[in-house]
Amino acid sequence: MAQVKLLGFWYSPFTHRVEWALKIKGVEYEYIEEDRNNKSSLLLESNPIHKKVPVLIHNGKPICESMVILEYIDETFEGPSILPKDPYDRALARFWAKFLDDKVPAVVSTFLRVGEEREKGKEDVCEMLKVVDNELKDKKFFVGDKFGFVDMAANLIGLWLGIFQEASGVVLATSENFPNFCAWRDEYINCSQVKEYLPPRREDLLAFYQARVQLAAVSASTKNECILIHLMKFQIMFWE
Repeated sequence: MAQVKLLGFWYSPFTHRVEWALKIKGVEYEYIEEDRNNKSSLLLESNPIHKKVPVLIHNGKPICESMVILEYIDETFEGPSILPKDPYDRALARFWAKFLDDKVPAVVSTFLRVGEEREKGKEDVCEMLKVVDNELKDKKFFVGDKFGFVDMAANLIGLWLGIFQEASGVVLATSENFPNFCAWRDEYINCSQVKEYLPPRREDLLAFYQARVQLAAVSASTKNECILIHLMKFQIMFWE
């Protein structure tokens, strides 16, 4: 029986954060794909409060929330450090990771909105990108000189944002508007740590999110309550 198990969704950036950390540390683990419509008893028992993924199970003990899991992995397993060694740099890393995590709902929901709601969401995301663009001037990584904690937290804007834009046709991040962010993103995608552990099945990810964007458009045009409920459930499940 594997000492380390990871419960997740294949399409979730939060699950992939944890997978990155495990692979960078060289930890052997068993990955268990959850069914978002029929969550396993193992998941419900392991995370009875929020009932969401990812959940890391180590020696039978569950750890929840992706950023908490990253710190646990860094403190528990040998291998390359994920958080910086310097206390000040660690504090900076935690600050930027929280900043990015707090903006996740705006990034995702923007692409599932239409009309005025979408325009407001776009404003929120562009404001976030403006802050990030300023922070990343002349930087290859958020904190320090190597891929680490914040860069894992940034996978939503580094990788998933491009998929959301392609799926929806809503393009927010351009080199004209956010040159530093786009330069960082291009470096990010080609960084050896990222390239080696890129999420599989990009085409499947794109198709998955295209279907959700199309549902949002149909819901808005027909005011179909069933579709709206489905989308609301999906938005909730995205965080799981």
